[in-house]
Amino acid sequence: METQKTIRAALLGCGTVGGGVYKLLNRRKEELADKTGASLEISAVLVHNINKRREGVDPSLLTDDFERIAGDPSIDIVIEVMGGIEPARTMILRSLRAGKNVVTANKDLIAVHGTELLDAARENGVDLLFEAAVAGGIPVIRPLKQCLAANELSDVVGIVNGTTNYILTRMFEENMDFGEALEGAKELGYAEADPTADIEGLDAGRKMAILASTAFHSPVVFDDVYTEGITKISSSDIKYAKEFDCVIKLLGIARERQEQIEVYVCPMLIPAEHPLATVRGSFNAVFVHGDAVDDVMFYGRGAGELPTASAVAGDVIDVMRNMEYGCTGRIGCGCYRAVPVKQFRDVKNKFFIRMQVTNRPGVLAAIAGELGSHKVSISKVVQKVITKESAELVIVTEDVKEYHMSEALEDLKKLEPVREISSVIRSC
Repeated sequence: METQKTIRAALLGCGTVGGGVYKLLNRRKEELADKTGASLEISAVLVHNINKRREGVDPSLLTDDFERIAGDPSIDIVIEVMGGIEPARTMILRSLRAGKNVVTANKDLIAVHGTELLDAARENGVDLLFEAAVAGGIPVIRPLKQCLAANELSDVVGIVNGTTNYILTRMFEENMDFGEALEGAKELGYAEADPTADIEGLDAGRKMAILASTAFHSPVVFDDVYTEGITKISSSDIKYAKEFDCVIKLLGIARERQEQIEVYVCPMLIPAEHPLATVRGSFNAVFVHGDAVDDVMFYGRGAGELPTASAVAGDVIDVMRNMEYGCTGRIGCGCYRAVPVKQFRDVKNKFFIRMQVTNRPGVLAAIAGELGSHKVSISKVVQKVITKESAELVIVTEDVKEYHMSEALEDLKKLEPVREISSVIRSC
C-alpha cells in the first residue's frame, strides 16, 4: 500500500483569522487527505508573543523566529494572515524565492505589491493565492480567473465592506443617524475601535484594486482608486433615497470603457430593484458583467473568523492539489495587458445634490443656469419649503464628468441664494 504524502505548512499570524484557519484545517484533516491525496501538517505558527495562550493551538508549534520557517525546506506552504505591508511583504517574498507556495488574506499588501509578489511566484514556479483578500468567504477571485476566463469582463461592481453596509442598513431600516449606527457596529464587533479604513472607503478601495487587476488583466494599485466614505451621509439623504425608491450603498466600481479602466469607491443611490440593493447588514456581494455570461452575482459573508478561514483553507486545498499533480504556478498574475486607469476627473456619473436655498422666485432658474454653464443637465428636481424664507432643493443630474460637476459646485456655493450645499451623492 502506497504511503500517503504529508505536506507541511507554516502559519504566519494567529489572531482572529489565523486562529480560525488553524481550527478549520485541523477540523477537516481527514477530509483534506481524501480531497487532495495528501495529508496536511501545520508544523509552525509564527506569533509576536509565544507566551500568550491561544485556545486550541498546540503551544509547541509557536515561534517568534521567522528564520525557523524560511530556512526549513520541509515546509511547502506558508499561510500569511498577519496583515499589513511589512514584515509580511518581506516574509512572503523570501518564502516564494525559497520555493514555498504562499496563501495570503492580506488585501493591503496585494493591493499595493501584488504584481511584485505574483512575479516572484511565477519566477519560482510556485502558487500565490489570495482568495480571502477580497470579500471574505465569498469566492470571487478564483471565479474571475478560472470560471469566467472565457469572458471579456466589462463591469465589476460590489458591496465589499461589511461594516459600512451594516451602518447604512441600520440607517435605512431603523432611521438611525450615522453616529448611532456606527456605535452599534462597534458593539457587535463589525467596526474596529478606529473604523477609519472602513468608513472612509479605504478598505473597499484596496479590494477594488485587486478585483480590477484580476478582472481586466492589467495592474491596478490602491493609489489608482478614488475613495470616498460614508461619514457625510445623513438621515435626510436616506429619506430622499426612500422617496426616490432607492437605497444608498457604499459601492466599489470597476469598469473598462474604451480601453481605459475606471475604478472608484463611493456612496451611491441605487434603484431598489437592483440586485445589490437587497444586500443587507454585514453581507457583501460582487456583481459582474461579462460578454458571454451576462450578469453574475456572488453573495455571502464578507468577513469574520470562519468565513475568511474558509477562503484561506480553500486556497490551501488548491495548492495541495497542484503539488500532488506537479503543476504549482499554473495560474499566476494574469496581467498580460497594460490598460491605463482613467483619471477620476474624467469619469461620468449622475449626481444627487441637496442644498438649502433662499425661498424666492428665480432661484431655481439661476441654479439651473449655473449648472447648465458647466454642462450639467438636470433630470429631476424636488423643492420643499422649510420656512417663508428658506427651502430645501434636491437636484438629480444626468451623466456628467466629475470635473464639470466639481467646478459647478464651486460656483453654486458663490451664488447669493445658495445658503448651503448639504450633500452630494453619486447615483446609478
